[in-house]
Amino acid sequence: MIEIRWHGRGGQGSFTASKLLGSAVTLYGSKHALAFPSFGPERRGAPMQAFTKIDDVRIRDRSEITRCDYIVVLDETLYRQELLSDLKEDGKLILNASRPEKYQEQGGSRIIALDATSVALEILNRPITNTAMLGALIGVSGITGVESVLEGMSHFLKGSLLDKNRQVVSRIYDEARRLQDEPTRIAQIR
Repeated sequence: MIEIRWHGRGGQGSFTASKLLGSAVTLYGSKHALAFPSFGPERRGAPMQAFTKIDDVRIRDRSEITRCDYIVVLDETLYRQELLSDLKEDGKLILNASRPEKYQEQGGSRIIALDATSVALEILNRPITNTAMLGALIGVSGITGVESVLEGMSHFLKGSLLDKNRQVVSRIYDEARRLQDEPTRIAQIR
């Protein structure tokens, strides 16, 4: 089973990204997926988590994920070094960071940092990074093909919002794929 934990703030779309991934692997990847959020009575802007589980067989375990294959952090202020201890042996932490080079030494090859906010602002005119970080995750992990995610997005988004978010996913996906070959694993998105 592949287990992914998303860290974001209420209103940033962590759960939406989790659902988009789950639907893509289910509809176009012949996998089983489970996507669910974890938050309390907090309001918009409060820290929250979302989870995605992916497997070849039906998923019966509906518990929160503590040992992760991937941790995706949409908001840099939620990053803390202790998150690395929640990763499985070959796990990766994918971090949206305004200055990705700042994390070069902290986690070695376990942290992949990129500036998703700049791309979201440029294309969406809003600092909503959920689809950008989804693109980064699939670029790093290969969990599913980018085509599956782009097609799956049409079940949740429409019109120009769909088109713009597809651009965001594609752009960050390409950058994340490039990062796989770089030892520093940081990116300045072009």
